[in-house]
Amino acid sequence: MRWDRLFDDLESQLEQELDAEQSDLVAEEERLRLGRLALRDRLTEMVRADAGAELDLLLRDGSRILLAVASSGRDWVAGELRGDTRVRAACILPLSSIGAVAPRGDQLAVSLGAPPVGDPQPALSARLGLGFVLRELSRRRSPVDLVTSWGRLHGTIDRIGRDHLDLAEHEPGAQRRGRAVRRTLLVPFGEVLLVRY
Repeated sequence: MRWDRLFDDLESQLEQELDAEQSDLVAEEERLRLGRLALRDRLTEMVRADAGAELDLLLRDGSRILLAVASSGRDWVAGELRGDTRVRAACILPLSSIGAVAPRGDQLAVSLGAPPVGDPQPALSARLGLGFVLRELSRRRSPVDLVTSWGRLHGTIDRIGRDHLDLAEHEPGAQRRGRAVRRTLLVPFGEVLLVRY
């Protein structure tokens, strides 16, 4: 009878140690998973979970915007600015311009969720860089408002380089014509906070 109790105690201790080891392993795997999450992953998960979700973003210059994300790429998000009284409220935002994200409601918890299981190949837009999207605006000759870390500009994007853009600065409402262009600026992507078009 004593042996039975001894073996029961040993078995109980072994089960507790195995359970504790399993719990530690699960906790460590979760820490590793969270450590691999990028800001883009978390923003994408917030938007995926609630299609009409607005992201409350603080930019590096201290300005605050509400963005209803329509699409995202490797290093950018695009969507509609909310709370903006201007007619043109579509914008492209480099991820590097985000100073902070202020999650609303359950967005924080949702952002920590595992990405959906499925096609391991990301969508084409998820692989496209900022230069590709800006090149499309350049092709369309769309006038843009360019918000940089040092000021706001208006003009038309003439060219896109690997890490910069050429902006022909002109008055809002004016067509990009030779005489209307005040100057052309070469603006590094790192200075671009927001492109409104």
